[in-house]
Amino acid sequence: MTCQSELMKIENADKKDYSSLIEVWEQSVRATHDFLPERDIKTLKPLILEHYFDAVELKCVKNESGDILGFSGVHADNIEMLFIAPAARGKGIGASLARYAIEQQNARKVDVNEQNGQALGFYLHLGFTVVDRSPLDGQGNPYPLLHMALKSEKSL
Repeated sequence: MTCQSELMKIENADKKDYSSLIEVWEQSVRATHDFLPERDIKTLKPLILEHYFDAVELKCVKNESGDILGFSGVHADNIEMLFIAPAARGKGIGASLARYAIEQQNARKVDVNEQNGQALGFYLHLGFTVVDRSPLDGQGNPYPLLHMALKSEKSL
């Protein structure tokens, strides 16, 4: 079986990449998280840059020029973050990063904002299923989270 992650070069991201990663994060959030008010984006941005990036194993996909097109962050068996630059969406980068997280980093869980229907559909397509729901997000805000787990490795 050929995994799409074999077709794209997935590499480590580190501190020198943080400024590019946060730009991709912000562009992606603005394109997909229309339920988040501006104040929440501004509150999250420094937390992600100064704390959350350091708490996960970061992987990224770059174009030929070295620009980051998308990235993921995994901690333990959880995909904590997966963001794709809006111009790079629909090209298989997210699926490649997710499959890499599953196959190489042993990720088996992910939390998805309930209001983010695109992300929910994406993870359902990859073989995850909703196993629980929380009414608040990780910061205690009223953005319900769907807790998902990989139901079968057959779908990979």
